[in-house]
Amino acid sequence: MTRHMHNPALLLLNDSPRLPMIAALAVRFAATVTMWERQRRSRINLSQLDDRLLKDVGLTRSQANREVKRHFWQY
Repeated sequence: MTRHMHNPALLLLNDSPRLPMIAALAVRFAATVTMWERQRRSRINLSQLDDRLLKDVGLTRSQANREVKRHFWQY
């Protein structure tokens, strides 16, 4: 089973050999929801940047708008 978790605490918990299947699923679900929330907040913050700050991070307004319009679950 492939795991795409970045939180070290969740990784450690999920790798526990004694973790029941339902608990492992709950940990994976929590990691996924956490990632979605981080993406959502990042896109909200990106939408609030002015053109000068977008230029600093190497994005145009149209690129930023495309990213902001993506759904929270999309990478």
